[in-house]
Amino acid sequence: MEPKITQKAWNPELEKDILKQWEDEHLYEFSPGNDNFTIDTPPPYPSGRPWHIGAAVHYSQIDMVARTARMAGKNVYFPIGIDRNGLPVELYTEKKHNIHMHQTDRAKFLELCRESLDDLESEMLLIMKSLGLSGDFENHYRTDSKEYRILTQSTFIKLWRNGEIYIANRPNNYDWTSGTTIADAEISYIDMQTNLVHMKFKIKDTDRHIIIASTRPELLCACRCVIVNPDDQRYTKDVGSKVIVPMTGAEVDLKTHHSAKKEFGSGAVMVCSYGDQNDVALFRELKLEETISIGLDGKMTKAAGPYAGLKPKQARAKIITDMQQDGHIEKIEEITHRTPVSERSKTPIEIIPMEEYYMKQTESVEQMKKLGGEITFHPAMHKQILMNWLDGINIDWPISRRRFYGTEIPIWYCKDCSKPYIPESGKYYKPWMEKCPAESCPECGSTEFVGEERTFDTWMDSSVSPLFVSKYGNDEKFFNATYPASIRPQSKDIVRTWLYYTLLRCERLTGSKPWGEAWIMGYGLDERGLKMSKSKGNAIDPLPIIEKMGADTFRFWGASEVNHGYDFRCNEQKIETTKKFLSKLWNVSRFLSSFPVTNNANTSHTEIHVNKLSDTDRWILSELDDLVAECTRGYDEYNFFIPAVAVREFTWNIFAAHYIEMVKGRAYGIGFSDEERDSAISTLHTVLSTILKLLAPITPFITEYLWKMLYSSDSIHVQRQATCMPKDDSNTKDTIKDTTKDIMAFNSKVWNEKKSCGLSLKDSIKMDIPDNLAGFTKDLTSMHNLE
Repeated sequence: MEPKITQKAWNPELEKDILKQWEDEHLYEFSPGNDNFTIDTPPPYPSGRPWHIGAAVHYSQIDMVARTARMAGKNVYFPIGIDRNGLPVELYTEKKHNIHMHQTDRAKFLELCRESLDDLESEMLLIMKSLGLSGDFENHYRTDSKEYRILTQSTFIKLWRNGEIYIANRPNNYDWTSGTTIADAEISYIDMQTNLVHMKFKIKDTDRHIIIASTRPELLCACRCVIVNPDDQRYTKDVGSKVIVPMTGAEVDLKTHHSAKKEFGSGAVMVCSYGDQNDVALFRELKLEETISIGLDGKMTKAAGPYAGLKPKQARAKIITDMQQDGHIEKIEEITHRTPVSERSKTPIEIIPMEEYYMKQTESVEQMKKLGGEITFHPAMHKQILMNWLDGINIDWPISRRRFYGTEIPIWYCKDCSKPYIPESGKYYKPWMEKCPAESCPECGSTEFVGEERTFDTWMDSSVSPLFVSKYGNDEKFFNATYPASIRPQSKDIVRTWLYYTLLRCERLTGSKPWGEAWIMGYGLDERGLKMSKSKGNAIDPLPIIEKMGADTFRFWGASEVNHGYDFRCNEQKIETTKKFLSKLWNVSRFLSSFPVTNNANTSHTEIHVNKLSDTDRWILSELDDLVAECTRGYDEYNFFIPAVAVREFTWNIFAAHYIEMVKGRAYGIGFSDEERDSAISTLHTVLSTILKLLAPITPFITEYLWKMLYSSDSIHVQRQATCMPKDDSNTKDTIKDTTKDIMAFNSKVWNEKKSCGLSLKDSIKMDIPDNLAGFTKDLTSMHNLE
């Protein structure tokens, strides 16, 4: 019998033809109906080349979520977007064109940013399509589009009018490299080597000193008091005294406060504006008058006296030298200090008083905890990231930024009375370049306005993604069908930003949580477990790998390598080895294509008449049922590691290695009745068709090709997923399954015996079949040519 599949190996080039076929058939087109399943797909950011291989794995697995839901009978809405707002493209554009944003015409700079994004975006979309993502590319959106920015501005206007937004002058985290305020969620911490300087503060009218240890001596000019712990008896008699700040001569009070730690340094702490958030809290609590010692340019201000104009690091070095010369330093220790840095620029942040727009969040923490508790996290352990973040919120969210490439804050200010004018929602406003829509100020009647020049924090855009894809405010019927979304897939590093801010914003706007499930993935690391970056030279470009080895190889590697929620290592050689399994699947399918398909394409292992089957057939179907159960567990949890590994082990080590070899003779009808032959062929195809279904969400191309070649002209991706046999009270299934180890042991014994005797596998040999395998005698005799 000639095989129906003539090619000897799977050719990844076929993936392009299959992709086109899906596109021509509009196979994944969404129309609202029953049992809608909306994915709040993360819009990736085109920050540079190459696109991170970890991101490619991430998006291939988001597609597995979509395909899993379709095969479960869901009506899947899988939107695709590109995130194009924020700091990274500004930095990329500045570096590419060797310019500075604030020294470049704003309109020209925005145009250069758009050009950079267009170039990078096209490659990202190419990779996503090449991976076989079954999303809505035809209607893919951009977060810098007019439509998206209208939504961001309209939701801001609604929140402003609801009293959720306000303006205040407060100390803010400031990234002087990028020239903008950043939220706490945009800060990361790195260990840096620095000096802990033990400085002598003289107690006024005495010859005694207090030693204060600090890593920020350049802030002496902003010191407004010294605190000690109320239980620290070393300072009891001096509390209430004046202390003289070295180098400046300023006299400040020595006070008690519980935040001072007796065990750190001398136990005495200088309170400056502002060394850290504890300083901010103390200035507020103790009602101290702040001194602005560092400016928006990241340099010391005139308040620093002779150190004005220096960067803080430069000023630190110079003031240490000067204090040593003047005898103000007791000692200097080199320590490792956990330093807050901008997550984007990696520059140590400063805390500077600035007027910003804020969205209220502190009063919503308990509600956010309640909603967070209602969301099912996959894996469950990552819910704690959200809960830990919520526990630490103690200030409102600063939402304004001093950058160019972002959604503009839609506000004008009256030039005479400074009252803000907020326009009607539904249009895209650019106050920095457009005339105010109001003819006159509602407060004073003036006709002159000044447009707001600031933009929103990029998370103000990203946090309305589930509202944008569900057409919030534009199509009520579509919105009601697609919101709340079913699931939010994303990586763990933005749980405290994108996930949290979306939860906050959507609840404030709609009164409900934006999704019921959150699917959280770990980081893709290099083969040594290190974070990948272009500067380190360890970044791997996924596109050449996909083009060389095929999307299915890449996808199966990702699924079988990544235990969901954990970090994973990327290694091109490991990806290469994944091809071996696809080759095994191809060879098995090619062999089975020699035999006619006697079952309907959708006949599952649960529908075969077991009483017509041999013990061998019932055994493999029992194993297959266990496989279906294990895969169902994995797919229910969206943990694709489980089905990928389970199918590989079953196909390679049980189905191909043992069952196929046992029934080959029977399938060819050699020494068996027609009924026995048909039973083998029917079971072979039942097992293979089920394997293809179980693999379809993970390897959509090869399964589609083999399915259509062997079983149906309809796509495998419109089939329902395999299900388990109904449970009954008999123990027949368990009894048959218990023989698996015995079968494998007996087969291995025969193979080893033949090898030791110098026989080929086809040669005959005399060997007794164990009593517990008596029901398998005919197939084992045929398989091993037993005498």
